Amino acid sequence: MNVTLIGLVLVAIVVLAAIIALLVRARRAVVPLEESTSTTAPAPVVPPPQEGGEDGAATEVDEPAQTAGPDHAEGTGSVGTVEPEVEAAGEPTYKDRLGKSRGLFGALRSMRGRRAVDAEVLGELEDALLRSDVGVTTTDALVASLRSAAEERTIDGSDGLLDALRADLVSILTVDAAGLPVRRDLSTATDAGRVPVWLFVGVNGVGKTTTIGKLAARESAEGRRVVLAAGDTFRAAAADQLGMWAERSGAEIVRGSEGGDPSSVVFDAIAAAGARGADLVLADTAGRLHTKVNLVEELKKIRRVADREPGQVTEVLLVLDATTGQNGITQARQFGEAVDATGVVLTKLDGTARGGVVIAIQRELGLPVKLVGLGEQAGDLVAFDPESFVDALLEP
Repeated sequence: MNVTLIGLVLVAIVVLAAIIALLVRARRAVVPLEESTSTTAPAPVVPPPQEGGEDGAATEVDEPAQTAGPDHAEGTGSVGTVEPEVEAAGEPTYKDRLGKSRGLFGALRSMRGRRAVDAEVLGELEDALLRSDVGVTTTDALVASLRSAAEERTIDGSDGLLDALRADLVSILTVDAAGLPVRRDLSTATDAGRVPVWLFVGVNGVGKTTTIGKLAARESAEGRRVVLAAGDTFRAAAADQLGMWAERSGAEIVRGSEGGDPSSVVFDAIAAAGARGADLVLADTAGRLHTKVNLVEELKKIRRVADREPGQVTEVLLVLDATTGQNGITQARQFGEAVDATGVVLTKLDGTARGGVVIAIQRELGLPVKLVGLGEQAGDLVAFDPESFVDALLEP
């Protein structure tokens, strides 16, 4: 009797286990509808602006759509869907963005509280300035001035030394060689009936096209009618990228055929701006330093053409990549052979850049840094503030 009961129990357990297994399999086979049928719709492709005719004839692109964003990489040649940029909340601060530069000046900030100013302290100061791309000439002048002040006991300890260094750096950035205040505004002042033109020069890859696009967005947002001149006709990607900025900012663009005469594109853009009552022309140019002689002559011609009625050049902005350090000084001198630059736009100052090059540019070349790039968003291109910049380097 007991054996029979035990047998029945075992059979019941086996049957129950089989039923449970079948239920588990059936449950696994059921896939929720939302998990099995989801697909990703392809993003729409934005067509590039139409190219102009032969022999550099320019074609205007009217009523740009405002749905596509620009490429960040100036050297890219592909044109497709680009996600719109998302603006960061508020204007970026120097202290937040100058990570590499603040690190290089960290040795100086750590001097605070050390009372004596001796050869060791001055040596540390000199080393920090050199490593941050202030440059040999400017560093020697700064250290000599501070050493003299220390010997004459006009500064009190290391805190006084850093305060004196701050004053010297701010003075270099705010007062020119003639003792006059450095002007950093972007001029649009012209004779009656003329259209202000801003020319942008610099080697390929420094961010000229992106800088123009960001300024177009800013000026358009302030209510100005902007025309972009795609004068870098030797790089199709530059015109395509500028076209995307035009679409996004609501600006108009004039571009020519690939390899066409850049001067004719700039001339046509200015003529269109004059005819349509535009407020500003932003003109891109090529930057092929490996053909330096040809480039110099080309830039001279563009400058002459841009200054003819109805245009008037009010700014020639040299765009430099801050991460190139002292090479930026060399580039500035080379472009100075072709055009009289009115100021510098220093891109990529955030990240790995060594901020001391700002000081060298002002002191050695007499060129004011008017704008700096502190990130990739359009709002990250900001007016240069000397005091905020120096405080970000030297203050805790």
